[in-house]
Amino acid sequence: MLKLLNIIQKNLVYVIPAAMILGVIGGGYLFDAKPLKQLIIPITFVMVYPMMATLNVKTIFKGKDLKLQVVTQLINFIFVPIVVYTIGKLFFAGAEQKFGLWAVGLFLIGVLPASGMTISWTGFAKGNKEAATKMLVFGLIIGALAAPVYTKVFMGATVDVDMLHMCQQICLFVFVPLIAGLLTRNYIVKKHGKKAWVEVYKPKFSPFSALGVTMIAFTAMALKARSILANPGDILTILVPLVVFYLFSYVFLSILGKLFFRWEDAIALLISLAYVVQIQSAAWYIKLVPWIFGPVLEESE
Repeated sequence: MLKLLNIIQKNLVYVIPAAMILGVIGGGYLFDAKPLKQLIIPITFVMVYPMMATLNVKTIFKGKDLKLQVVTQLINFIFVPIVVYTIGKLFFAGAEQKFGLWAVGLFLIGVLPASGMTISWTGFAKGNKEAATKMLVFGLIIGALAAPVYTKVFMGATVDVDMLHMCQQICLFVFVPLIAGLLTRNYIVKKHGKKAWVEVYKPKFSPFSALGVTMIAFTAMALKARSILANPGDILTILVPLVVFYLFSYVFLSILGKLFFRWEDAIALLISLAYVVQIQSAAWYIKLVPWIFGPVLEESE
């Protein structure tokens, strides 16, 4: 089992598109995908929990990454909204109502930060998971407050954000896996010792996160399969600006990270700010990390 998961983790750039294709085929032709909605939360837990178990919690509360956190949120809530607004105006200028809805959707993708997947991808890239966790929590809170205002000012649209739902999201996708991970780590260290944890048990957690990412890719595509197959032309129209947005984000943030931040902080910054395009591009970007930022650094305890 673990050997198979290691293969999946090392080949995410191929496994993820395969999972997406299978999701489209399955959800579009073979079965009713609606019940899969019930699996989103447990799959997300499978994805985030392994990374939380290997988290250096003490680093989260040291507060030595203030510059990184401030820069992340400034980019996310000042620079990125301007970029996605401009891209939306360029690509979704049609008179039909759907173009306006697509523009608002693209804008929300830029303003609202990513999910717990951020932590998993940062872990795969050997980046600063502790910093990424803080970015995610701060981003979700600020995004919930800013999204309604931003969409009204920029897009002229009214978007309601359920703060209670947002708090539930933070608890389910951050704090519950974090507590479970800490309990797991403390139990293993107490029972088998710190050396056994570092050398034997810790390396076994990350591959399970790769399984969660793959399952998310399959489930997301299965749930949207019938819409995708019913409107293939619309999908292509939407994908182009998404690709432009993420390509621009990766290039800009790679340069910014390389010039101003440590290796592991730069990875956390990029993964946090950078779902078909996002998840697949992240998988490919992991492959490019050593070439852009240099050799992978060893994780410290």
